[in-house]
Amino acid sequence: MPQSLISNMPRWRAVAYCAAALVIMPLMVLLLSWQSLDLPIWSHLLQTQMARLIGNTLVLVLGVAAGVLLLGVSLAWLTSLCEFPGRRWLDWALMLPFAIPAYVLAFVMIGLLDFAGPVQSLLRDWFGSDFRMFSIRSTAGVISVLVLVFYPYVYLLARSAFMAQGRGLMEAARILGQTPWQGFWRVALPMARPAIGAGTALAIMETLADFGAVSVFNYDTFTTAIYKTWYGFYSLQTATQLASLLLLFVFLALYVERRAQGSKGFPGVDRPRQGALYRLRGPKAWLATSYCLLVLAIAFVIPLIQLLSWLWFSGLADLDNRYWTLIRNTLTLGALAALLTVTLAILLVLAKRLQPIRRVRSAVAMANLGYALPGSVLAVSIMFAFSFLDNQVLIPLRVWLGNELAAPLLLGSLFALLLAYLIRFMAVAFGPLETSLARIRPSLPEAAQSLGQSGWRVFLRIYLPLLVPGILSAALLVFVDVLKEMPATLLMRPFGWDTLAVRIHGLTAEGDWARASLPALTLVLVGLIPVIVLIRRSARR
Repeated sequence: MPQSLISNMPRWRAVAYCAAALVIMPLMVLLLSWQSLDLPIWSHLLQTQMARLIGNTLVLVLGVAAGVLLLGVSLAWLTSLCEFPGRRWLDWALMLPFAIPAYVLAFVMIGLLDFAGPVQSLLRDWFGSDFRMFSIRSTAGVISVLVLVFYPYVYLLARSAFMAQGRGLMEAARILGQTPWQGFWRVALPMARPAIGAGTALAIMETLADFGAVSVFNYDTFTTAIYKTWYGFYSLQTATQLASLLLLFVFLALYVERRAQGSKGFPGVDRPRQGALYRLRGPKAWLATSYCLLVLAIAFVIPLIQLLSWLWFSGLADLDNRYWTLIRNTLTLGALAALLTVTLAILLVLAKRLQPIRRVRSAVAMANLGYALPGSVLAVSIMFAFSFLDNQVLIPLRVWLGNELAAPLLLGSLFALLLAYLIRFMAVAFGPLETSLARIRPSLPEAAQSLGQSGWRVFLRIYLPLLVPGILSAALLVFVDVLKEMPATLLMRPFGWDTLAVRIHGLTAEGDWARASLPALTLVLVGLIPVIVLIRRSARR
């Protein structure tokens, strides 16, 4: 390890502690917001809203958890252990729904399946005007949409766990007289439980953080209540208090996920399995192919075709200067957030590598918990803190200095929005960088130091070139996540900084699905880039 880097260990500790403080700050703000209550608003919420908000949130979480478990585990089992027609390309194609934001799939499904949509209109032509199909604008409808968007979390992790279990375990189960179904329940599934639990927890946290899809369905949850309280009642403090209640659901999901994994963590494996274990034949084979194709069609192919259809017939009218302004704003926010987040993530992985003491590791872990905080929670907590600083410190100071028309500096600023992105997506950048740094053997920087290279030269000549693949992957993932982020951008964007996600929200709020297809299709195409990278990495592994 370079001696000059060792001498700067207090600086590495400071980096880790400051990054952890960024996550602790919103949590402390949420607690401080309860110092006083707006009694009329809370009385209204308790009498008319609170029971429905809690009930809807619980139903949504339980429904999505059950759906992603059923869909993700079954698809992972088929594509990882069974051989059937189309398995090799369905194996990676089932990851494609990752590219579609939940709010995009929500308005596409409503546009297709609503009473006035093409599906029900066609069915009434066939079966008569009295024909009625189930209502897509229902609890089952919003759960179905979120399951189709979030099942890849469980599918990807469960598939990796099943493939890593080796042939010996399942063959031993067969020798002991277990059928494939019994082997799945008694051997494969228990060993894959940590991975499945982690994927389900991710899906639950994304469900709790979702604002766009539930707002399209007019399904009231805590995220929509936060938005309505802020912009309807103009009470930032009450919105912050509602955000703290939403955070309780997030922490409960994290606790359940830790308990589900238990103390054993992810089990070890004997030898990774190559190829399928069971060869399906006849009706079973075609049934497996049909099942995978049906999920892929509903979750990705049909929505993509519908967006292209809307774009072809009416969406191109919005391809004007305003649209290019939206593109510029979106790309600028994504690039700035990626630059800041990746820079801090590099410092964090180096701090953890160069000073691996318990306090630094704990601080780094805390800095990566920001991804568990919903965008709406971060938005209201940061704005509540910045509102206090503006009104109590900065504006009085500027007035004292002679600026009698002083306006808020932090509230509604670009800095506040970038800070929210930084906190929320730190874990997204940290993962690829930590993986890249783990491949750099300590002997390389030690050899450079022995040849007289200073700390910064070691970083620029050894660490940085070897970290380039991780830096590119981290920047790409953060960039795309920022492009798709809706609640934080909608609540915190500076005046005139509308993005593609904000434009989609505005058009879907008016029910103008066709015009929303242009920005939606743009986000889907951009979202395909990290999915393709993920598929390529999975194929190499």
